[in-house]
Amino acid sequence: MTTAAGRRKARSIATDGASNRLRFLALTSGRPFWELVQAVQPLRRRLNASLIDQAVREMPPRPEPLSTMADYTSWVSLTDRTYSGRHVPPVAGAEGRPTPERAADLFTRGDTMIPCPRSTVLFAYFAQWFTDGFLRGDTNTPRDPRKNSSNHHIDLNQIYGLHRAATAALRAFDGGRLKSRLINGGEFPPHLCENGKIKPEFAPLSVVRFAELTDAQRDTLFATGSDRGNIQIGFTMLTVLFLREHNRVARLLAGHHPRWDDERLFQTARNILIVLLIKLVVEEYINHITPYHFRFTLDPRLSAMLARAPWYRENWASVEFNLVYRWHSLIPSHLSVGDRDLPMAQTLVGGALIPEPGLGRLFEDASRQRAGRIGLFNTDPLLREVDVASVADSRTLDLAPYNSYREHCGFPRVRGFEQVSGDRRVSGALRELYRGVDDLDLYVGLFAEEPGAPDAMLPPLLTKIIAIDAFSQALTNPLLAPRVFNAETFSPHGLRIIAATRTLSDVLHRNIPEDPHPRFVSMSRRAEP
Repeated sequence: MTTAAGRRKARSIATDGASNRLRFLALTSGRPFWELVQAVQPLRRRLNASLIDQAVREMPPRPEPLSTMADYTSWVSLTDRTYSGRHVPPVAGAEGRPTPERAADLFTRGDTMIPCPRSTVLFAYFAQWFTDGFLRGDTNTPRDPRKNSSNHHIDLNQIYGLHRAATAALRAFDGGRLKSRLINGGEFPPHLCENGKIKPEFAPLSVVRFAELTDAQRDTLFATGSDRGNIQIGFTMLTVLFLREHNRVARLLAGHHPRWDDERLFQTARNILIVLLIKLVVEEYINHITPYHFRFTLDPRLSAMLARAPWYRENWASVEFNLVYRWHSLIPSHLSVGDRDLPMAQTLVGGALIPEPGLGRLFEDASRQRAGRIGLFNTDPLLREVDVASVADSRTLDLAPYNSYREHCGFPRVRGFEQVSGDRRVSGALRELYRGVDDLDLYVGLFAEEPGAPDAMLPPLLTKIIAIDAFSQALTNPLLAPRVFNAETFSPHGLRIIAATRTLSDVLHRNIPEDPHPRFVSMSRRAEP
């Protein structure tokens, strides 16, 4: 039998281009130099802005000339954001490509998960929860892959809802708080249903695949802002945590500002929570993804320093950004939940699993369990239909092939499958299914491509698309604008909360009164003793 080590020959990074190789080498070498640079605050601030700006400029800035509406530009296509943006013009024709079903076979995991070198299951949970807030496909039936149901903002609609009616249904209208109830000493959203029916007070809310649930399952659902809020235990855990943080902040604001009415307390707490999320995305999530020695920060002056950049435009999520975030291989086939090891299927609609072990214990369980490596042959078969749909949608939208996106992002085109991956299993499977490397689907190529370093989480093209879209989507948030990011918007106490928060662990440990024990909470794997 050929072992994984025996069939792997590292992909040559020569195909990444000289400038890309030099930048990667500079940022991943010389740790003492980077530590010294970051110790000098004015220098760190300038370098932080400069590196972010350079990362986003790797692709032409918004507005994109095309959206998924049509293959030509019109006023409607430039303004109707119910269609997704498009980085590269469409390329018709799927000759030389396998069926979506055969392409999806490339993703399926065998008996053993390939572990991620650095990430925990908490990273997987956060990635899904965060991106599902703004990368939202069409929710109509039949579904139109050209369209989306997103407002294109990082706005914590997971707890606040996508529209005003949903927000009103979730609010307590008392002290600026969201509706909640105590279960086993911990604060949770109220239940959405009673006897299998959505309660009248929550009529504006919805749940994906609600019709497929039994009445007993429906009665375990929490009332959340997202229709996916109950889809999986990790999603629900993070929604519960941020609901607790909102209500905690609202209570603190009420104590500091006794004359403020419910509306101002709610809106100010909401402002604070949205920026807290963006800060966690930049300072914990993005820093976890990148293998760089430089650590990015959400400096209050950052938006002022970047406001003149050509990419500093209104958010509009692209169809490519949606595809690059199909990180299903991160999720193990079995998940640690309290004292149980559960198949993934048993953690779906898993809100009822949270109260008994408690939120703190479950965050620690997720932080101690290793995530899977992002790539081919590593996704649980339960999620196969998502990969089939992803390939089928990319064909329907005539997405350009993998090599076209490499070129668009400043990489040289690859000339053979061995330049995509040094793993013979991967390159051999691609050769069997595709007529040539220029026919390789973007979706398949993104995950077939091998990372540029042994401990890197993501391959180069995937990393670049994420950096471009993640920074440009997060940092153009109106709450970060120079004239908005101030004490009038957040209150002096709110600014202190934002400044003191750097990790999910910070947020968790101030919101688990039912579990006073210190918990290990991290997206990064703890080093083995």
